[in-house]
Parts: sequence; structure tokens; C-alpha cells
Amino acid sequence: MQAISPSSPLVSFIPIRRRITRLAPNKLFVHCIYRSDSVYFPNGVGSSRADWQSSCAILASKVAAQEQPTDKSGEDYVNDGSADHVAAINGHKTSMDLDLVPLNKGSSDDGNSNNNKLMKPLTITDLSPAPMHGSHLRVAYQGVPGAYSEAAAEKAYPNCEAIPCDQFEVAFQAVELWIADRAVLPIENSLGGSIHRNYDLLLRHRLHIVGEVQLPVHHCLLALPGVRKEYITRVISHPQALAQCELTLNKLGLNAAREAVDDTAGAAEYIATNNLRDTAAIASARAAELYGLQILADGIHDDSNNVTRFVMLAREPIIPRTDRPFKTSIVFAHEKGTSVLFKVLSAFAFRNISLTKIESRPRRSCPIRLVDNANIGTAKHFEYMFYVDFEASMADVRAQNALAEVQEFTSFLRVLGSYPMDMTPWCPSSGD
Repeated sequence: MQAISPSSPLVSFIPIRRRITRLAPNKLFVHCIYRSDSVYFPNGVGSSRADWQSSCAILASKVAAQEQPTDKSGEDYVNDGSADHVAAINGHKTSMDLDLVPLNKGSSDDGNSNNNKLMKPLTITDLSPAPMHGSHLRVAYQGVPGAYSEAAAEKAYPNCEAIPCDQFEVAFQAVELWIADRAVLPIENSLGGSIHRNYDLLLRHRLHIVGEVQLPVHHCLLALPGVRKEYITRVISHPQALAQCELTLNKLGLNAAREAVDDTAGAAEYIATNNLRDTAAIASARAAELYGLQILADGIHDDSNNVTRFVMLAREPIIPRTDRPFKTSIVFAHEKGTSVLFKVLSAFAFRNISLTKIESRPRRSCPIRLVDNANIGTAKHFEYMFYVDFEASMADVRAQNALAEVQEFTSFLRVLGSYPMDMTPWCPSSGD
């Protein structure tokens, strides 16, 4: 939750605890998603996947695919630490299992036991918090090496240790469990729109938005070396990448079936691992370099103005400032439906605060509102949560007063983060 000074009039505008239904525990297994068997990728990162294991931790999840119950009187997304699935980190309860490899106290670097070699004692530097920026940050992202999310993580935190995760959920939990210091996840694309899954996860988890980064997307058609376009019978990639390249694929004369996979770089890895000579992938040029593929066609996206906005997440919020442009993200709802939306937006308009995004998501705890009318019958209305981004810092008095007024009209309000805006110059993807 966004930190607010005690003297601020907004000290009570966010509900601290909500009654929630006890959730069935989900098990999280953290282990390497890559096997240690040797797989050779020409011009790749190494002769075996074990090379990756030595450079960064790879996460995977076996999160149970089950529908979580909703609460009866509030927002089931508001997790105050009392739910069963919260990890036992810093005093919280847990029902998660971490399949971590224990350290061998007496082992030497070559794997031989050495009882005379003792563990190095901890020092104060071992307990110091991770820096806000720099080379020591561990940043989680969804996908495999070569994904656009990895490029966004490196743009947000240069020289960081990027940690691949197979699901968005794993990236959130990696930060909560102190396996990673930050997470960089996509929130919207200029062509495909919002990534709704991550909006839902922002409410389910207690992480804070601490920054944003915008990354131009440059798609390439990749295949194994020596494969020609006329041999291609299948094109695989992320669903949005397939949609963003549909017109260009038709112009190339590819009479190939389209097949969706989890991510773009994962498609390239799949082709290289299985030596598929009849399949092409839509991915980045870096993915081609990592997995030893050739680029059959460069810049195949239908629109050159293709950019994805990512948000950076951390366990603690940053201190809002007014010496540079800031953006604030909030989410709110009202038990009387959408009629309050105009009043909420007016609170920003009257103070000349620009809104950059409005997104609505159904309220899982109360999806339908019934209105009885004796003469007509019963009207059914969908209930929504509203996400709003506006250009102002929480240190700005205008923003504080606006949210104090919004609190009067809403039954639920949460500040997801107040963070610096991405002011880097716009640079379309190369080759356009």
C-alpha cells in the first residue's frame, strides 16, 4: 500500500483489513525449469543448459489451477497477510513448499567434502537491502531468455540479474519470497491493449509499482539454419505476436498454420530444442542469436508503432517526489455500481490532473448487481473495479486532495503505486 505521512488527510482513505474467505493453499515449487542435459545451440549462450543455471536462478511453478473462492462482503483481492497462501517470510504464515537445493556446509567447489572448511559468517553488508538501481538487483520477468520482458528488465535495471519465470504469478511470488528484488511485467500494448491477467494479480498480491518502462517491439520470423520460407508449414508464437504480424505473414505467401504458445522466445527455444525444420517462430532478433536460428524476415509486425508498457514492482513503495514527472496508479470500486464513476473522475478534472488510463475489470466478489422493480422486474448490472492512472505524484497536494474526495464516493480504494514516468525519447523499433 502506498506510504502516506501521518499528517496527510489521506491516512484513512484506504481500508487496512478486509474480511476474506480462507483460501485453499496453492503450492509453489521453485526449481530449475531447464534440465541439465546437454543441448547445443549454435551461436547460443553455451554448450549446455547448465551454463544458464550457473548464471541465474530459473523459477518454475506448479501452481494449482483451481478457481479461488470469493469473499461474501468485500474485495477478495485484498490480501492483508491473513490468507493461507501467504508465505512464511518475515512472520507470515505459509502453505507453500520451496524445493530449494540445500547448501552443503562442508563441500568444496569441486564437490568433494571438506569438513575443515567452515561457512563464512554473515556481515552487516549481507543484511543490507538491495539497491534501487544497479548491477546487484535480481529482476524477475515472465518468459525465457530472449523474451521482450527480459529486454524490458534490462532497460529498467541495466546490468541486473534477470530471472526468468514461466508464469506471471511466479514473478509476483518471486519478489514476495525474496527470491527476486524486483519484477518487470507487461501491463499494456499499443496494439493488443491491456494485459488483464496482470491487473488481477496487482490486486491479489501486495507489491507496489515503483516505475514504468516502455519498450518498442520488433518482431522477426525465425527458423533453423538452411530452412527456406516455402518449407514452413507452421508458425508459432505468443497470441498477440501472431495477431500483430497477420497481414505481413499473408504478404509473405506463407501457407502455414498459426499456433499459439506461452511466449515469443519460448517458441524459438522450442524449435531449436526439437530441431523442427517445418516450423517458424515470431520472436526477437536476440532470441535468434540465443537459440541459433536464422532470421527469415525482419520487422514483420503490421504496425511499426508497436510498443509495450511494463511496470516495475517491489516489496516496498518508493517515496513520492515532485522534482520530476510522476504517475500514480489507483484502483477503486463502489458497492452501488458505476454511477459513482463521474464523481470520481470529476475530482481529478477540477484539479487539472490529467488521466492517462482508465481500465475496468469485473468484481469477482460481486459480479452481478440486482435491482428490483415491482412494475418491470429485476434488472441485472455488471459490477466493476476501476483502474486509473493519473499524472501527479502522491507528494502533490492536488493528488492528495483528489484522493481524499474520491474516498468519499468509493467503498474500496487502493494506491497501487506512485512512481516516475518513463520520459525516454520515443524510438520505433529498428528497421522501420
